[in-house]
Amino acid sequence: MIKPTPNPPEHEDTSPYESFDSKKLHEAAERALDHHFAPPPDEKQKRRKGYLFIVAPDLHTETLLANASEDLLSISAIAADLADGVEGSRRSVALALSRMADGGRRTSDGGTSAGSH
Repeated sequence: MIKPTPNPPEHEDTSPYESFDSKKLHEAAERALDHHFAPPPDEKQKRRKGYLFIVAPDLHTETLLANASEDLLSISAIAADLADGVEGSRRSVALALSRMADGGRRTSDGGTSAGSH
């Protein structure tokens, strides 16, 4: 009878990395992957610990506050529009979100926006 598969190795704990040639092949493969897929050394960004967002250092505070104010105005408008289409506790939640965004906007505007008291 002809056996269709060869006998398994005598030692099952044989690692493919035990021979010098397989280690050399693995190192060459790692170098090739790094060469083709790793960003160039000057483009790698340094990771800063403890920061979720980093603001460009050349932006003025007024620019950032104006951007935050516009974002909060948009959130308020979306929540107020949503409140018009729902009833009950969902309406209360949507109106509360709109008012919270308005309060945040007034804070970011420094209390100088039109309509602030």
